[in-house]
Amino acid sequence: MKAMIINDFGGPEVFESAEVAKPEIKAGHVLVNIAATSVNTVDTMIRQMGKELPLSPDAPAILGMDFAGTIEEVGEGVTDFAVGDEVYGCAGGLADLPGTLAEYIVADAKLIARKAKNISMREAAAIPLVGITAYEGLKRAGISAGQQVLVHGGAGGVGHLALQLARHFGADVYATGGTDKQLGIIEKLGAKAINYQTDSVADYVAKHTDGAGFDVIFDTVGGENMTNSFEAAALNGQIASTVSLLEIDLSPAHFKGLSLHVVFMLIPMLYNHKREVHGQILSEITNIVEAGNLKPILDDNAFSLAEVGAAHARLASGEATGKVVVNIN
Repeated sequence: MKAMIINDFGGPEVFESAEVAKPEIKAGHVLVNIAATSVNTVDTMIRQMGKELPLSPDAPAILGMDFAGTIEEVGEGVTDFAVGDEVYGCAGGLADLPGTLAEYIVADAKLIARKAKNISMREAAAIPLVGITAYEGLKRAGISAGQQVLVHGGAGGVGHLALQLARHFGADVYATGGTDKQLGIIEKLGAKAINYQTDSVADYVAKHTDGAGFDVIFDTVGGENMTNSFEAAALNGQIASTVSLLEIDLSPAHFKGLSLHVVFMLIPMLYNHKREVHGQILSEITNIVEAGNLKPILDDNAFSLAEVGAAHARLASGEATGKVVVNIN
């Protein structure tokens, strides 16, 4: 089968076209003919940093985590899926799991779900990693109807799905952005946009919550922005974060009685730990998509498998709007 591999870690130019053996089916897995994959920030980190990241595969490697495609073969013990099913998932591209920058993947059936009927393969491929992350973060933060929810980075990969999911769960949703385009996306998706470039935390907390703070904050920016999340949170508020690799003074969180939920969605793949939860979340997201309450935004640029280096560069440029998707078949 055709694949793009890397023999050395580094810049986007490290990808090489290769013919590799088609993977063989095994128990508990399905063989999927991949239609599309999407590029996530963690994919670019692995490509750049290699073994500096403990989750990176050994070279030569096939990267890529997300996919959508059609099942061609079903392994022993798999009863929930059949040949011909259109599915999507996040199932490879790290540790010892071969990735999705290839025509086929043998994926653990616990990590996948049926694709929503009302979206394309390209749209489905854009969802898994960011969708699971958004869903898990909101659920762990105890999302419920009537809450005031703030999403930091509401036009980003995780953020634009988190705000749609929060609205689906009945919350009153606000989201931060820094450009007119980002603010426009946030408003289009049904949340109230906050320009973090011009509005201070104190100002928007006063304006939108009468100074009480937000019940739930989903911080997809992380780093030093965590201090803004602490400031914007209500007493006994809930904060979910996807970027918490930092040293920080937790005193503000202590005096407000805040709860911090760190979301690292790769754990099931890395440790074979509760993988079925990812399949369950994706099945629920399929239902939400088919109900018309969630739709991923895709960048206008389309890339072929041979152009995956350019796709990585597009994401790294910061100029992409929505998820960067690579067509495989």
